[in-house]
Amino acid sequence: MTTTATKQTMDHATLSWEGHRLELPIVEGSEGEKAIDIRRLRSESGLTTLDPGMANTGACSSAITYIDGERGILRYRGYAIEELAVSRSFLDVAWLLIKGELPTPEQSDTFRIKVTRHTMLHEDFGRFFGALPKDAHPMPVCAAAVGALSTFYDAPEDEASIDTAVIRLLAKIPTIASYSYKHSIGQPRLYPRNDLDYSSNFLRMMFGNPCEDYEVNPLVAKTLETLLILHADHEQNCSTSTVRLVGSSRSHLFASISSGISALWGELHGGANQRVIEMLSSIAENEGSAEEFLRRAKDRDDTTRLMGFGHRVYKSYDPRASILKGICGDVVNRIGTSSELLDIALALEEIVLRDDYFVSRNLYPNVDFYSGVLYKALGIPVNMYTVLFALGRLPGWIAHWLEMRQSPEFRIGRPRQVYTGPTERPLPT
Repeated sequence: MTTTATKQTMDHATLSWEGHRLELPIVEGSEGEKAIDIRRLRSESGLTTLDPGMANTGACSSAITYIDGERGILRYRGYAIEELAVSRSFLDVAWLLIKGELPTPEQSDTFRIKVTRHTMLHEDFGRFFGALPKDAHPMPVCAAAVGALSTFYDAPEDEASIDTAVIRLLAKIPTIASYSYKHSIGQPRLYPRNDLDYSSNFLRMMFGNPCEDYEVNPLVAKTLETLLILHADHEQNCSTSTVRLVGSSRSHLFASISSGISALWGELHGGANQRVIEMLSSIAENEGSAEEFLRRAKDRDDTTRLMGFGHRVYKSYDPRASILKGICGDVVNRIGTSSELLDIALALEEIVLRDDYFVSRNLYPNVDFYSGVLYKALGIPVNMYTVLFALGRLPGWIAHWLEMRQSPEFRIGRPRQVYTGPTERPLPT
C-alpha cells in the first residue's frame, strides 16, 4: 500500500498563556497542507483544544483521498476523480482505495471473480429480514444486517482473513441493500447472478422478480457505476470518522462499517440528496418557479431552505457535481423519463451562480444536487438514495479502517472535553 508520511518543517507555532510558552512543530503533507502538531500539548501544558465539529482538527494523517476545497479538486490516491469516473469500474476504484494502486488487468479480473463468488447471503438471513417491520427504512435495516454479519464470521485477525472479510463485505452489501428494499415492499428476494457485473447484479436484485426475466439497461448500470465511484471516498467526513473511531477499539470490520452506515443515515450527511428531490418536487407542485423559490429562500423570515448547494469543504464548484451535471441531460433524454425536475434544477443553478447573495456565501452545487436528480431518473425509490450512497462509500470506509490499523500512529480514539457542569457540591440531606 502506498503511504506518504507527514514531514516536520523548520517552522514552529508558539503558544503563550499565563506567562508560559510552548513551541509546537509544524508538519506538512505531500500536497503542501500544513498543520500544528499538538500531540505534546496536554502532557507539557495541561491544556486541550476546543473544536466543536472538529472542523479545524486533523485526527489522523492519511494517504487515501486529497481534497482542495478552494480549487474544487478531489483525488483518490493521486488520481483525479474526473478521470477515474469515466475510465474505471467501481471495483477497480475500490481496489485502488483499499490497496493503494490501480489493479493490473490480472488483479482486476481476480478481484471481480472473488467478489462475485461471495455475493450470496446465508439462508438464515431470510429469518433476520422477516423479523423486521415492513415499514422500516432500508438504512437501519442495512446497518443491522451488516452488523449481523459479524455473528456469521469471526473477527479477521491476520492479513489473509482480513482480505477475505473485505471481499465478503464488498460482495454482500449489494445483496443486503436489495433485500432491505424487497422486504420493505413485500416482494420475494432474488439470488444474485454470477454472470452480471457489480451494478447490474444489484439492479436486477432490486427491480427484478422471480416471475419474469429482468433486462438491465446498460445506461442505467453505467450511470449507477459512476455514482458509486463519485461517492467512494471523501476524506474525514462524519461517517468515515465514525468508522475510524469505532475501529480504533479493534472492533470487528463489519461492526465498524455498520456504525458508518448509521452515521451516513443522518439527513445532514447522506440524506441530503433525498431532501434535494423533495425540494425540487415541492417547487414543481407549487409555484413551479425557481425565481420565486429562491426569493423565499433569501427571506430571513421564511423557513424555505435551498438544498444541494454549499459544502463544508468545497468553497467552489464540487467536482463531483460537475461530472453528474454533464451526464444528467443525456440520461434523462435517453431513458425517457420526465425532465421537469432537471429543468428546475438547471434553472436554480443558473440563478444561484449569478446571484451575489448566494455567490458571496460560496453556495455552489454539491454532489447531492445532481445525484438526487439522477437517482430519480434511474427509477431509484427515494428511501434507497442513502443506501446507494452507502454502497458507494464502502470502499473508502474499508480503506480508512485498514489504514488506521496499519498506521504507526494507531491509538484508540479518546477525545477530550471542556467540562461546564457543576463544581463539587454536597449531597442534599
